[in-house]
Amino acid sequence: MKINTNNATLALTAGSQKQFPRDARPQVALSGRSNVGKSSLINTLLGRKSLARVSSSPGKTITINYYSIDGKLYLVDLPGYGYAKRSQDSKRSWSQLTEDFFVKNPSHDALKLVIQLMDVRTGPTDDDILMINMMIDNGIPFVVVATKTDKLSKTALTARIAELEEEFFLGTGIKILPFSSVTRAGKDELWSAVSEAISK
Repeated sequence: MKINTNNATLALTAGSQKQFPRDARPQVALSGRSNVGKSSLINTLLGRKSLARVSSSPGKTITINYYSIDGKLYLVDLPGYGYAKRSQDSKRSWSQLTEDFFVKNPSHDALKLVIQLMDVRTGPTDDDILMINMMIDNGIPFVVVATKTDKLSKTALTARIAELEEEFFLGTGIKILPFSSVTRAGKDELWSAVSEAISK
């Protein structure tokens, strides 16, 4: 499927399951803790500076944002998780919303891939591991993306990726895709993974 990534808009902001789109357009969701770089990744993928707003307050977004790409694909920005300063009511709100996306989504069959983000320096959090295990248990296709790789030298990055794969994903077949919104490293590889997923 050929997609013009320059033709991208924020199509829908959903604060409840009732607002989820019901069309069959392929969906690629982004999951990860607050402040892991989801908005920056979206802007980098689409070659835009501020289509997805980068919040100065981690954990502020508690809605699901659907970005329409050329009318052929939704990039779905799920609420970030794991931000300690968020109120308990707010945490429950986004937790339920994210759960509804996976469990009560009327377009569940349209979900082709989840991009699971983690900070390359800290590795996966307990919440990241829970999310990954949930996707494995439910047969949801996903790719693990390590963000902020520009913070490490090339040699340190190679060693760090190998270390993370051995510590967390040894024997699983899961590979980590390095990504930087600063240098745009990994952009083409991630688009290739998206293209492969939505063509199935």
